Amino acid sequence: MPTLTKPLAADSLQQHFLAGHISSSGRLQALHTRMLQALPDIDRIACALYDASDDTLTTFINSTRNGLPLPAYQFVLADSPSLSALARDSSVRMLDDLPHTLQPTSMHSRWLLDQGYLSSFTVPMYDQRGLLGFIFFDSLRLHAFPEKTQRDLLLYSNLISMTVANEVETIRSLRASTHLACEFAHLRDFETGAHLQRMSHYAKLIAAAVAPHYHLSDEFIEHVFWFAPLHDIGKIGIPDNILLKQGSFNPAERQIMETHVAKGLEIIGKLIDDFGLGDFPDTAELRNIVSCHHELLDGSGYPLGLSGDAIPISARIVSVADIYDALTTVRPYKRPWSHAQAMSELQHMADEGKLDKHCVHALNTMAEKVQAIQREFHDN
Repeated sequence: MPTLTKPLAADSLQQHFLAGHISSSGRLQALHTRMLQALPDIDRIACALYDASDDTLTTFINSTRNGLPLPAYQFVLADSPSLSALARDSSVRMLDDLPHTLQPTSMHSRWLLDQGYLSSFTVPMYDQRGLLGFIFFDSLRLHAFPEKTQRDLLLYSNLISMTVANEVETIRSLRASTHLACEFAHLRDFETGAHLQRMSHYAKLIAAAVAPHYHLSDEFIEHVFWFAPLHDIGKIGIPDNILLKQGSFNPAERQIMETHVAKGLEIIGKLIDDFGLGDFPDTAELRNIVSCHHELLDGSGYPLGLSGDAIPISARIVSVADIYDALTTVRPYKRPWSHAQAMSELQHMADEGKLDKHCVHALNTMAEKVQAIQREFHDN
């Protein structure tokens, strides 16, 4: 195993990269900058996360020196025999002449060629559950990955895998804890697991679609997906006679119901402290989603009556996803609406200035993907 240069092998580099006070994207970019001292031909590093539930890979974080990154890209792992083989065999892949070895048969391969990358090195990431995703190293130079460079990059891959796995596992634990709390509070009949799965997938679709307009990163999109199921965690503090009421609330009941936002923030704050996430920068979006998903753009929402851009885009995305799922599924007090009926109502709310029009439009243009989510995560 080759010895890395002192600035790159120093313990301070590992401590900085694994520190929680900056985002995963920021840590990857900092590592990339340091790597370039010894490996100047590494023009791009990117990580894609694997979701075993639907066999998909989704772009997550990247550090790109030249050209444009590949944003909000998702594909089925089974559609890539070479990546599937890497995952199965725990092996690596080196392509040292992309124009002559890579066929432009996918969006990813066409993008690599269009950006002028000439060679690449791919390493799978694993955690205790299995395949976590892949790390892609790309270069604008031919034959940029000799054996010594590959050995060095495997060391860096360990660092990258550690920080990504730590973040993913932390969020998994946070979500599992809140889900368990909901079950103990007898919320399953109201907020089913299928509902939370559907609306989080809707939120991811919307976030990816509006990313160019709002300049959202892949990391942000993934955090919306991770945090969306926690939006109503405060409802575990609402009495069943109100939470499960079949019919409209009277003013006193509505006032009690609306306190679930403040209760949710209290619960999230306690969980963040318990999990030691005080320095985890992305919990800000979790707080935004919990605190603002009932705010409306015209100021008529609650609890703060925020309006316009004062409402974080993460909350606007989750709001549209949540309302759509509530309209299209059975509730104790209503029958499910059709997709067309639900979209008509969402568009009406957007026209009234209550919902983000870009988020509503995004959902309306993806009917087939929405229906696929409904089929996969249907209520029993």
